[in-house]
Amino acid sequence: MSNEYRHVLVAVDLTKDSHKVLERALPIAERNGAKLSIMHTLEPLGFAYGGDIPMDLTSIQDQLDDHAKHRLAEIADPHNVSAENQHVVVGMPDTEIHRFAEEHGVDLIVVGSHGRHGFALLLGSTSTGVLHGAKCDVLAVRVGKDGETDE
Repeated sequence: MSNEYRHVLVAVDLTKDSHKVLERALPIAERNGAKLSIMHTLEPLGFAYGGDIPMDLTSIQDQLDDHAKHRLAEIADPHNVSAENQHVVVGMPDTEIHRFAEEHGVDLIVVGSHGRHGFALLLGSTSTGVLHGAKCDVLAVRVGKDGETDE
């Protein structure tokens, strides 16, 4: 059995801290000659509103999807992560991360682990969920430490 990682998955929340998470994963992938994929999970809009919505949210979901793809590219492109290795999926983050990892032979998942401020609350619980359900190694990169501003 090899000690090398073959496929590293970086799961990001598209905040400024995403760069730090990716930058921590890149040298690991390079040292191992591993493929690197980066993904962001969009929670379905219906879920946020209890699924009982009178209007059609498809176009709004599509706009969010396009925006997320654009933001992900802004993070990934400067590090030469090719477009086919950038993934935006809709669902619950830990579930989708596990599914992607199993379907694509991922052997290391890298996530950000935040303090509790703003949007980071989501990934705080996500990193815990990813760790508990993962069938491979998980690296939690400490980001957004107490006292840091969002600037």
